Amino acid sequence: MNQVQALRGDLFHELETGIRSTCHLLKKVKESDWSYRPADRMRSLKELASHLTAIPEADLAIMQEKEEDVIARIEKKYGALQSADQMAAAMQKGFDAFQTYMTSLSDEDFLTKKTKPFYLDEGMTQSRWLTETLTHIFHHRAQLFNYLKQLGYDVNMFDLYL
Repeated sequence: MNQVQALRGDLFHELETGIRSTCHLLKKVKESDWSYRPADRMRSLKELASHLTAIPEADLAIMQEKEEDVIARIEKKYGALQSADQMAAAMQKGFDAFQTYMTSLSDEDFLTKKTKPFYLDEGMTQSRWLTETLTHIFHHRAQLFNYLKQLGYDVNMFDLYL
């Protein structure tokens, strides 16, 4: 295995941890708590969960230079999901497609191929997109964890590294 494949493998190992632990946290949520909103101008728990679970599929579409309306349809699809099980299954499916795309890239394309999303003036390399998606998931997973803590759920750091 070369260094690029080793690095990509390490990043995917972390991404898998983020997906797995997110799904674990989601399955703890009581249906009655989906409407919880910690403060005005913040997402509800359901809105946060929908956004978080959409990340693999939405980020893949963004890095593949899909138009804004395509991304909006993806986000709407995730917003319509009603249960933690549905969200977890959709997130896993999105992750599978994301991973298939990323692992199909040659080492050179992974490191140097740039794609430009509709909202930026310049493109980013595919390796940077992988890093962006990884940090995006962990950012919102931390928010989910904090929402659950605020609601009094029995969650701790061990829930983050299953």
